[in-house]
Amino acid sequence: MRAVIQRVSRAEVRVDGESVGRIGRGLAVLTGIGAGDTPEAAQMLARKVMNLRILDDESGKMNRSLLEAGGEVLCVSQFTLYGDARHGRRPSYVAAAPPETAEALYGKLLEELSVLGAPRGIRVASGRFQAMMEVELVNDGPVTILLDTDRIF
Repeated sequence: MRAVIQRVSRAEVRVDGESVGRIGRGLAVLTGIGAGDTPEAAQMLARKVMNLRILDDESGKMNRSLLEAGGEVLCVSQFTLYGDARHGRRPSYVAAAPPETAEALYGKLLEELSVLGAPRGIRVASGRFQAMMEVELVNDGPVTILLDTDRIF
């Protein structure tokens, strides 16, 4: 799985003009699921997202995780994170998981984020799988982190 994690002051996803997910301060997580990804990768990514120390402490240093500082998560599926544009002008998406597999693993990631966040009152919002979405966010910092579960294990 691949994720682009952005610290945000707010973020929202709309489908056909309707808001389907909205958060205030927290993390926006754009997530791609690759062929060969597993439920264990979803669990590991959820733990990493919730424990990344990229939120400010009292001194203004990036020293607190979402679990420590609180906030919200907006998770959006984005298969284009597996786009390979090394050759030609049109990216290839053969490394992305097929939709049925990707949807199940995206659901597993949302479930794991919710389980980890629930004891701390961290709300998890999401986009709509396979929908054409408008994603609007205000990056706080800016702070943007790239994660790939193939490189974390």
